[in-house]
Amino acid sequence: MIGRSRELRQLERLCGRSRLVTVTGVGGVGKSRLARRAAAELQRRYAGGVWWVELTGLSEGALLAHSIAEALPLADQSTRPMLDVVADYLADRELLLVLDTCEHLTDACATVADALLRAAPGLQILATSRRRLGLTAEEVLTLEPLPVPRGREDMDGSEAVALLVERAAKTVPGFAVSVADADDVVRLSQLLEGLPLAIELAAARLGEIPVGALVKRLPNRFDVLQVTEAAPDDRSPAVSPSRPGREAPPWHRALRTTIGWSHELCTPAERLLWARLSVFAGSFDTEAAVAVCADEHLPEADIPRLLGVLVDNSIINWLPHSEVSDRFRLLDTLREYGADWLRALGEEERLRRRHLAYYRAFAHRADAGWLGPEQLAWYARAAAEYTNLRAALDLSLRQPEGHAALELVGNLWFFWHACGFPREGQYYLAQALAADRTPCPERGKALWAEGMVLVTLGDAEAIGARATEIASTAARFGCAAAADHADALASIAAVMLGDHARAATLSQAVLDRHRCSPMAQPTQSAGCVRSLVYIGEGRIDEAVAVLNHIMADCDRHGEQWSRAFADYMCARAELARGRVEAAFEHGRAAWLTKRRLDDSLGMAVALDVLAAAAVAAGDAWRTAHLLGFAQQVWDTLGVPQLGVSEWAATRRSCEEQARGALGDDVYTTVFRNGYRTRQDDPDPLTPQGAAPGARPGR
Repeated sequence: MIGRSRELRQLERLCGRSRLVTVTGVGGVGKSRLARRAAAELQRRYAGGVWWVELTGLSEGALLAHSIAEALPLADQSTRPMLDVVADYLADRELLLVLDTCEHLTDACATVADALLRAAPGLQILATSRRRLGLTAEEVLTLEPLPVPRGREDMDGSEAVALLVERAAKTVPGFAVSVADADDVVRLSQLLEGLPLAIELAAARLGEIPVGALVKRLPNRFDVLQVTEAAPDDRSPAVSPSRPGREAPPWHRALRTTIGWSHELCTPAERLLWARLSVFAGSFDTEAAVAVCADEHLPEADIPRLLGVLVDNSIINWLPHSEVSDRFRLLDTLREYGADWLRALGEEERLRRRHLAYYRAFAHRADAGWLGPEQLAWYARAAAEYTNLRAALDLSLRQPEGHAALELVGNLWFFWHACGFPREGQYYLAQALAADRTPCPERGKALWAEGMVLVTLGDAEAIGARATEIASTAARFGCAAAADHADALASIAAVMLGDHARAATLSQAVLDRHRCSPMAQPTQSAGCVRSLVYIGEGRIDEAVAVLNHIMADCDRHGEQWSRAFADYMCARAELARGRVEAAFEHGRAAWLTKRRLDDSLGMAVALDVLAAAAVAAGDAWRTAHLLGFAQQVWDTLGVPQLGVSEWAATRRSCEEQARGALGDDVYTTVFRNGYRTRQDDPDPLTPQGAAPGARPGR
């Protein structure tokens, strides 16, 4: 960040005296950049840390609380309203929440900010927006463009010139201001009115156009844009369509001018790609860009090269990614400009449909590949594409076509249930199922996805109702897969309701139908239910035989998520056998996998079984720590231990034994420390400062 030291100090002072601070200013002035720097500087003030919530790709205000929950170390798996869940999580924490890019959700942001600040006295909110939120408690810092020099005599101290030179040096290695072009550099910074984004766009072109030639071009662009390029709506403030250019602040006009000038310097193919990329929400990869944007006017083979050119010219940002393919992103202001051109070309509807088609196919491939060796990669890809999947779902609900919404939301079952997004999945599933009530296989799949989400939320009665409707769909269409989904769901509901006989019958029916068939999720669920019933009946060897079969099947296919549940059940079986070390190893393996996938339900049950192993080993200190750590996760879930009476009884027994061994005061202290443990700690399963004693698995 070049300059801004005065604004940074001012923002830090405001954050020191107010619980809600909003940085406002025109697009491209550097609001987000300043907020990021301030957040880094302020982090030491907050015991609970600083958490960044990116709102650019969010179009529905109803999902704002969900986005906040996703940004926090909070997996939303509660049956309560999400705003209440977030408020409860924040209630006793001291942290800074940064809401970035609020202008398109101003009312929702104001409502949520007000509710959270009332519920959490230790919470502070920093927002960035092109307009203020309008709350009484709000302090506002209006960020102006960088100061520009009056002439070459004060050029050395100009932040606008410093930014221009620094960014130009990235395009033209060794770039420096010479005596001959000093006046042109000063004039350029003046024409651009010190607006950072405008300066960066201009600097990116200095490899092609000398600074003097660039200065000569810009005044003509100002004249043209006064007539032809008013902002299309009120996303950018203070421009009147009826009086284009006349009521805009000069820096807004400079931004529109510079974007328009950069657009003119693009080749026709680059301009077309820029416009078409505007349909992406958030970031995208090369595969998606090719699938959505390529046609006879924009050949598929050209798009990777054109993406590189747009990166070089600062039109899009390159985002190297460690887990998935490299990604790209349009800045909001440049996306808006591209979207305006896309509408002018008459292509917006067609491109949005292509975007939906691509992500329908993406979800189908992800569903097919989930139970296999690419499982973790599909999790990472789905997480990276989350904002685009949202956009596709929103379009499929606004403009129904066939059973697109049901198909898309049903194929994303694994994302909602296994990767920590059940409440958002519940939101979209409810919308899709209400909008399309026609009996069809797609509806059956969506009902099963909703049933799996309800498992995570602990609603046994609702799961049973979904299983009944799925069974009806299976009978109507002769769909064997739907029959398996119905029986597997019904068996889970039966376990949760304590009806083990029914659970055994239903789960065995699924297993009998698929003893030699390819791996399928209902089969894995049924196997875990059957082993759970066996353990409850004391038939441990039979339970282990079922679990060994599941794990061998998972290992053959490179699958980890279902295997982790089998590891959890093995830990319970080994405890029943009195083999504590083996139980701890299975429980630890389950927890590690569930943590990698952000599967909070899986993490919670794994931590509970680890606590049971610790108490069996006589390690009360570790038991208290693990119970506290588990409680942190259970507090984000709908029903503790899913309402399964045996699991709840085991947890109560662990607590009683650990409390009896340590005494109330010590137990409470260790439990609280465990509750505060972060999942990314170096060794979160081991209490810090533990008393000497047994250490299962060490």
